[in-house]
Amino acid sequence: MALFGVIGRRDMPIRGDGVYLRPSEMRDYVEWSTLRERSRAFLTPWEPIWPVDDLTRASFRYRVRRHAEEMARDEAYSFFVFREEDDLLVGGLSFGHVRRGVSQAATLGYWMGEPYAGKGYMTRAVRAACGYIFEKQGLHRIEAACLPNNEPSRRLLERVGFKQEGYARAYLNINGEWRDHLLFALLESDPVPPGKPCAA
Repeated sequence: MALFGVIGRRDMPIRGDGVYLRPSEMRDYVEWSTLRERSRAFLTPWEPIWPVDDLTRASFRYRVRRHAEEMARDEAYSFFVFREEDDLLVGGLSFGHVRRGVSQAATLGYWMGEPYAGKGYMTRAVRAACGYIFEKQGLHRIEAACLPNNEPSRRLLERVGFKQEGYARAYLNINGEWRDHLLFALLESDPVPPGKPCAA
C-alpha cells in the first residue's frame, strides 16, 4: 500500500477530453454505490453476477485496497472516470491481467453508469487511459472482449482504434451464463483514429 503511494499517484489523474481518471478512494463510496445501484438493470446483462454484498461499504473498502495493491505489484490498473466540469463519477475502467516479459499486454474492461451512457465519456476515457498504459506503463498491446450483441461496446472499441481479431466461444461467465465474445486488440503502433489523441 505504501509502495502505491510512492509510484501510483505520480501520474494521476489521467487527463482526457472533458474527463479524468484516478484510482478509487474511500471518499468515492457513496457516489459509486449510488450510481451502481441506479444502473443495476442497465449493467446486469453485461457483467458477472454481483455478489450479495457488492454495494456495501466493507466490500468497497476491500475493493479499494485490492486495486491499490494490484497497482503497486504491476498486476492491474483500475480507475474511476469523472466528468471534468463537475467532478461527477460516470463510470470506471481497468487494465487487468498485466503480462510483462515477451507479452507486455493487458486486458481492458469498463463500465458506464446508465445516466451517462451514449454521451462519449467512455470513449474519451478509454483514449486517455490507453495513452497512459502505452506511454507511462510501457505496454505494447491492450486486449478487450465484448458480447456480440453489445453494439455500443463494439462501436466504442472500434472508435478508439481496436481491431477485431477473433471470436471466443463460452469465453466469460456473464450474468450467470458462459457467453461467446468478440476479441479485440489495440497495439501501441496502431494509428490513432480521428478524435482526441491517446495521451495521458
